[in-house]
Amino acid sequence: MRIVRKHLHGIRVAQTLIRNAPIAVLPLAQRRRSRQRIVLNTGESLALILLQGTVLRDGDMLVADDGGLILVQAAIERVLRVSADTPLALTRAAYHLGNRHILVEIGPDYLQLEDDAVLVDMLRQLGGVKVGHVHAPFEPDVGAYGKGHKHGHDETFAEDYALAQAAYAAHGHDHHH
Repeated sequence: MRIVRKHLHGIRVAQTLIRNAPIAVLPLAQRRRSRQRIVLNTGESLALILLQGTVLRDGDMLVADDGGLILVQAAIERVLRVSADTPLALTRAAYHLGNRHILVEIGPDYLQLEDDAVLVDMLRQLGGVKVGHVHAPFEPDVGAYGKGHKHGHDETFAEDYALAQAAYAAHGHDHHH
């Protein structure tokens, strides 16, 4: 069984290599797991051993231990699609989802998220919001830092906190009188 320990994100690869590469069609739940067995469209099984916290995106390339390339493709899955009567109503929905630390894909006039009955009820109570199910690839936004939400126990928290405080003070919000 081949092993994949490396992935390429945002790297331009020759179309010939991509066109001939086998494909790993994975739903978000699998694209978020760093250690697992995956099955390619060719039927081949691979061992995926990536750095913890790695999230594979549609179009990423995996590099097998023998140098072979594998294209990652986001699977079509059942997700909630939120639309709204006005931009303000959609923004309000995004705020409430973000406040609950929900993974959200932000589209030009919609939000997509994993199916959750409690969230459906909450969103419908906001008013001016429509919630339905669609079958589509799910590519949630990864957040301002590129790796998702930070907490005080993360190794880069002190650095991130210092940057945030400097930005806050630079915009005239320093309340130390």
